[in-house]
Amino acid sequence: MAHEVPPLPYDYSALEPYIDSETMHLHHDMHHGAYVKNLNAALEKHPELQNKSADELLRNLNSIPEDIRGAVRNNGGGHVNHSMFWKIMKAKGGGAPNGKIAEAINKAFGDFESFKTKFNDAGAKQFGSGWAWLVRNQSGQLQVISTPNQDNPISQGLFPILGNDVWEHAYYLKYRNRRPEYLAAWWNVVNWDEVNKRFEQSTKAEVHEPALASR
Repeated sequence: MAHEVPPLPYDYSALEPYIDSETMHLHHDMHHGAYVKNLNAALEKHPELQNKSADELLRNLNSIPEDIRGAVRNNGGGHVNHSMFWKIMKAKGGGAPNGKIAEAINKAFGDFESFKTKFNDAGAKQFGSGWAWLVRNQSGQLQVISTPNQDNPISQGLFPILGNDVWEHAYYLKYRNRRPEYLAAWWNVVNWDEVNKRFEQSTKAEVHEPALASR
């Protein structure tokens, strides 16, 4: 089956004033739509891969035929990253984390404010386009990392729990070149219930060796 763009779980204007409606239309419909279209086009060349999920493709990049590996890495990554991104945001979200993810953040980083500073710093210092992430490593520890372009941490054997998009298309219409301002505002829309679900999933996920292929 062809990969599809999932519908937003809320209205395009639901994240105002922190993320504007015009940005959400462009980001979800145009950018995410393009990643899915390009991923499907690449997989047409290798029909045997069409029944695999995008996560499976990224987890095993080295097994992807070389002629489409770059397209799968970039567009499959864009699809997986954004499918997560829409879910971990909601209207009237934000505030301090709760539940098990709050306990894990405090244990790993000292407190939420320290974690938030570290996460925002990773996003602000990511040169060019990319993502800032909270991941769980193969030892079960939480880490803050950044990745370039649409690279997803699962290709490195890591489980992405939380990620923020720092491509300019995610914020430029509202924040222009003020990426740190966008990063700070984004915490007002975080859906901690969904993040807790992802954290629970990370504790049950199989451990995979890093499979990051060269471009």
